[in-house]
Amino acid sequence: MASATSVATPAKVFVTMGDKPSVMYDAPSTKANKIFIINALTPLELLVRLDKLTKVRDMEGAIGWVENTSLGERRHVQVSSATAEVHANPAANAPLVFEAQRMVVLEVTGTTTDGWLPVKHRDGQAGFIRLSQVWGD
Repeated sequence: MASATSVATPAKVFVTMGDKPSVMYDAPSTKANKIFIINALTPLELLVRLDKLTKVRDMEGAIGWVENTSLGERRHVQVSSATAEVHANPAANAPLVFEAQRMVVLEVTGTTTDGWLPVKHRDGQAGFIRLSQVWGD
């Protein structure tokens, strides 16, 4: 009789682009083909990290390589739903601060609480967004 074994899926690890746009390459070399430019502060899933380049995936599924020097320290997420509500407190019935459209990038300002993530828009508005409405954390 075969026994079932449960294997934990490793958690995704995310990185964020720095304050400037950067080139995404199709191979782990700056001499490789340039695929496209990634916007500043874009969150990316980390797939492989080498000495000088990191293999990443964006929210749309594009995979490529970016220079490690182009990655930033601050955490950001990207709105993955059509629109997402940012509330004053981590509760659905809390006052609405603003709505963010799909692809908008928000800075993460703290840790997740009961499925809510504290975020700040580049224009200064801040609040809590449902974790299920963002990608990158």
